[in-house]
Amino acid sequence: MAIIRLGDIAPDFTADSSMGMINFYDYLGDGWGILFSHPADFTPVCTTELGTAAKFKDEFDKRNVKMMALSVDGTASHNEWIKDINETQETTVNFPIIADEDKKVSTLYDMIHPNADNNLTVRSVYIIAPDKTVKLIITYPASTGRNFHELLRVIDSLQLTAYHQVATPANWEHGEKVVVSPAINTEDAKKIFTKGVEEIKPYLRMTPQPNI
Repeated sequence: MAIIRLGDIAPDFTADSSMGMINFYDYLGDGWGILFSHPADFTPVCTTELGTAAKFKDEFDKRNVKMMALSVDGTASHNEWIKDINETQETTVNFPIIADEDKKVSTLYDMIHPNADNNLTVRSVYIIAPDKTVKLIITYPASTGRNFHELLRVIDSLQLTAYHQVATPANWEHGEKVVVSPAINTEDAKKIFTKGVEEIKPYLRMTPQPNI
């Protein structure tokens, strides 16, 4: 079984889905991607998650992030489950759910953790950059639903820090101050970040978010 770590190239795959055959790289194109796995169809927590994901699609679209889910059941089961999701969550699932009956994709992405369950995928999230590198991995137990506000916050941070020499502090939200990279000395930082640099300690400098 493969082990996926941050900075690795996300494995490509072609698989059937609720929206037909899909090649992962072609689907992502030159944008960002989020892939999230589910233990099985017709599971209660995942039903709420996929409904919530559908409601958040516009927010992911604004950030140029393509959404894709995965479950180890087949497309016929997915399509029946989607009817339940749409009904109970009062939404319309508007992204593909990969069918992974042979667990090919689950194995590629290290989604099966034998000590948790030998047969079902764990509930993992992978955020993938335009260069196809894995930028974030979060793995949840089956009993805990994902926080989609947190996923958007993390994407905002990843996209900001990918293009600017900053990091985001604890509990950072879009629009708040950010941390100047330790690789930049304070004199240079003041030239780069023209909105101002606050030096709290030599290694801890804050500046307004540079891309707004």
